[in-house]
Amino acid sequence: MNAEAQLSKGLGDLGLTVSLEAQHSLLQYLALLAKWNRTYNLTAIREPSRLVTHHVLDSLAVLPFLEGTSVVDVGSGAGLPGIPLAVARPEWRVVLLDSSHKKTAFLRQAVLELKLEGTEVVTERAERWRPAQLFDIAISRAFSDLPGFVSAARHLCRVGGSLAAMKGVHPDEELAQLGEDARIRKVVDLHVPGVRASRHLVLLEPGCT
Repeated sequence: MNAEAQLSKGLGDLGLTVSLEAQHSLLQYLALLAKWNRTYNLTAIREPSRLVTHHVLDSLAVLPFLEGTSVVDVGSGAGLPGIPLAVARPEWRVVLLDSSHKKTAFLRQAVLELKLEGTEVVTERAERWRPAQLFDIAISRAFSDLPGFVSAARHLCRVGGSLAAMKGVHPDEELAQLGEDARIRKVVDLHVPGVRASRHLVLLEPGCT
């Protein structure tokens, strides 16, 4: 199965409706990532099939559980999950936030080539950044443990917004370490097509700052 068919089937298995144009853009993003990866080492994954499953489908598996239309991807790195979310939901406001100039150079090129008009790239540490507008969702895929994520990103959420942390195995120890800075809303057991490893999404309500 080629990458195009694999992506289409995976989206169907996730129950997601993503336009053919957006699917083409997702594959274009993976091609750009593979090209830049030769020099910038943005991801350890090299195989096209695993780029589809472990990056794009893994990122989009959280979509049904996100409430809102404005997202900041904290520690975006290679643009995960922010770019797949922005491509799949072009009407959303998305900010890709990372402190690495090397990574944000790639992100800016990806946003330009994919014509993601509602997406902005910011080079800054999460704890230092003060946006003019707060977000419905602050999400991270591999930023830090839960207490560290809450500490760095809770000020980015509007009142009633959510902190969303993508995790592998169920993070019992990290959840136990959360103090009054955040309240657990839900821990979702994710099933990502083509990914055998455990995946979870932790949804938190930030406490008062």
